[in-house]
Amino acid sequence: MNKMSQLKNSSQSKSRAFPLIFLGMGMLLIAAAAYFIKQNPTGASSDLSAIPIKMDYPAPALSLTDMAGNSADLANYRGQVVLVNLWATWCPPCKEEMPALETFYRKHADDGFAIVAVNDGDPTPDVVKFVKDYGLTFPVWLDPTYIATEKAFKTLNLPSSFVINRDGQIVLSWVGGVNLQTLEEYVTPIIEDQP
Repeated sequence: MNKMSQLKNSSQSKSRAFPLIFLGMGMLLIAAAAYFIKQNPTGASSDLSAIPIKMDYPAPALSLTDMAGNSADLANYRGQVVLVNLWATWCPPCKEEMPALETFYRKHADDGFAIVAVNDGDPTPDVVKFVKDYGLTFPVWLDPTYIATEKAFKTLNLPSSFVINRDGQIVLSWVGGVNLQTLEEYVTPIIEDQP
């Protein structure tokens, strides 16, 4: 066999091996996905949670309207511990964290704790439906353009959350969905810290 034939055969062998390599990699990815699905068959990532970061700066002024069109002002919550949650109906981690926020709110509402959920620009009927579907009982405010919230909290990320202590200082913040265990670990001590 001449050198030209050897090069041609070698090239053909490599071109046949190339798809087999991709097929093998694909099968490995499918096996890995199957393993993770088996570990968590519901697909829920309840064990995953954003981790709060300690902060210490004054809460911003924020005045919006609630779903009924009534004026709402963050200053009216002074003296309470307030978790301000910025969210949208189309945001998957926002949807995922809502049951944990509702459970935490119901548990601590009588302890001087409030959640103010500020919606980012969704049409009011969509927000009303979302609140009803998720059974939310905490206040939901509307920021139709997101400009007020963006300026006040200096963020474009959803979901974003900020915990304001009884003295009006932001003491925790995080970006991303949160679970109930993390809320209990980080926010409950702030609620229990009575002046």
